[in-house]
Amino acid sequence: MTVSYCYNQPDRVAPETRRRVREAAAELGYRGPDPTARSLRRRHVGAIGVVLGEHLAYAFEDPQARRFLAGVAEVCRERGSGLNLIPTTGADDDVERVRSASVDGYIVWTTVDTDPVLEVVTGQGKPVAIHGGPAFPGARVVGIDNRASARELAARTFTGAQRPAVLSFPFDRDRRPRRETGPSPGGVSFPVTRERLLGIYDHLEDASGLPVAVVARNDREEAANLADELLGTGADAVVAMSDQLAFAVLDAAVRRGLRVPEDLAVAGWDGGPDAEAAGLTTITQSLFAQGRDCALIALGERGAARAAEWTATVRTSTR
Repeated sequence: MTVSYCYNQPDRVAPETRRRVREAAAELGYRGPDPTARSLRRRHVGAIGVVLGEHLAYAFEDPQARRFLAGVAEVCRERGSGLNLIPTTGADDDVERVRSASVDGYIVWTTVDTDPVLEVVTGQGKPVAIHGGPAFPGARVVGIDNRASARELAARTFTGAQRPAVLSFPFDRDRRPRRETGPSPGGVSFPVTRERLLGIYDHLEDASGLPVAVVARNDREEAANLADELLGTGADAVVAMSDQLAFAVLDAAVRRGLRVPEDLAVAGWDGGPDAEAAGLTTITQSLFAQGRDCALIALGERGAARAAEWTATVRTSTR
């Protein structure tokens, strides 16, 4: 009992006794109570897990993910909690990696409707927040109304356009870059992509001939070729599903000598500082605030999730 007090409640032990116990522990090679065993007894680990649905480097490369995780990290700092990043890519060992994570609650970065990880995280009796969807029993969804924001952005961007087009997030986990014409939103597995496509279709009413280029990742450089392909179809207005993808379209416009917005209107999502500098019309949202909300839910400190705020910020990239 005295040894236990020395490590767990040292104020209850006289300084000389603590010194003798520490000396004896050092001679025996004893390093103190095992933190894993301690967490099992207390049923509290002191960390939350973020299931990325991407390779680990994505958390540091993608501007959206960085802003979101900064919000999560701020809450962890305030509450003295640790942060466990859990990458999943659709491999067979994803479920076991998530199940074995020592965390008090989970945050799931946007994933597909059929991800088996969703059943795992919601089946452990721990709080779960899902960013962007899908909705799943036992979890709370945090994010903006993607369909409504897409409907408004399309109205802003496609005004006066004869040949509208879309530069889209991935449709499913195969992440195959491609160009389609009027694809069915029902075949899209990622909820954010699906809702944004539905909102654009709401505005167009007839989208059967709409060119939609699908990227593999939210990356400006990787999207360059697909952006150029879209402009090669004669597109005179492009809604891109992020600011990074919109920048790829603006880059392609420069290469082709097109004037923005006279020859080509462009808009995106997120509203970071770079969007303002580029004069980009965009859906402004705070991924930082959404990260905070998700972290508070994962720590069991927030009740029912509320819809995140967004606004259409109109600048010089649209007519």
